[in-house]
Amino acid sequence: MRNPFARRAVTDLPPPAKLAAFVVLVVWAVVVLFPIYWLFVTSFKTPYQVDKGPFYIPFVDFQPTLDAWRYILVELGNDTLRPYVNTVIVGLSSSVIALLMGAAAAYALVRFTYRPRVGMIGLGIGSMAFGFGAAALGAPVVLAAASAVAIFVTLAQAIGRRFTRSMGNSDIAFWLISQRILPPIAVAIPLYVLFQQVGLLDNIVALIITYVATNIPIVIWLMRDYFASLPRELEESAAVDGASIYRIVRSIVLPISVPGLVATFLIVLVFAWNEFLIALVLTSANAQTMPLQVAAQNATRGPQWWAMSVLILIMIAPVVVMAVALERYITKGILVGALKG
Repeated sequence: MRNPFARRAVTDLPPPAKLAAFVVLVVWAVVVLFPIYWLFVTSFKTPYQVDKGPFYIPFVDFQPTLDAWRYILVELGNDTLRPYVNTVIVGLSSSVIALLMGAAAAYALVRFTYRPRVGMIGLGIGSMAFGFGAAALGAPVVLAAASAVAIFVTLAQAIGRRFTRSMGNSDIAFWLISQRILPPIAVAIPLYVLFQQVGLLDNIVALIITYVATNIPIVIWLMRDYFASLPRELEESAAVDGASIYRIVRSIVLPISVPGLVATFLIVLVFAWNEFLIALVLTSANAQTMPLQVAAQNATRGPQWWAMSVLILIMIAPVVVMAVALERYITKGILVGALKG
């Protein structure tokens, strides 16, 4: 009996359905690729050609020029290079750290059972809130952190045993993922005050910390389903043979999880690469990223589309290259997670 959920190639469809599928694919390809083409041709136009358009065919509708590229890469060389380097450092660093921490948490939530007490979690959150509040009001960071730890330890010893209600793994995963519910503007000002007190405003370290914290829930959400789709028998067999949990993860879990890790890495990299609001709040000059540089082209004379096109093209180029190079891993990783979900 044929599996109704089995994948079918387009060539196996009846002629009318095949024609409809190709029409839909062509229309969708135009919708997706035309903005890229528009950016490309606009980057070779002069301001006059942009204002008098639309001109879409080089050497036919207009004579292409390298003025915009020369302006961005030569005349504004340092002003373009610094945000570009910041974007690369912040994007790659935060994505790698978020992937390592989030994947470890996701695997633990799938393979181990946790029953933390709700009251103890509340004490921990309250203690951290006290420490952050004290630091925001001007207390030394070390003193605020030490006070938060002392409060937590004291209250845990005094009333910790009275808490009986506990959480399961699903509750923990939901709580972690729910951190993404709030819009970024809700935490922008608290983050500004926090990093102002610790002296990290206009510093890429502040962006890396923030992007790691905001992307870990996404990694947990994606990798949790992926790890759940892996067969337990392989790990159980290795455990019977005497392998430690660290060797099981290193020798068995990680090699077969490469597609999911690659797909998740690229997703969180895109989020960090394109992030605008937090970078706008936490940076001013030294730590600006490419999205802010693109927005800066919206000058008092109006949007400078030719310059913006060049900046956007050089901004998306590394991500596009990585996506093309890792396409087979991305497709497999997303497909396995989707089928499991």
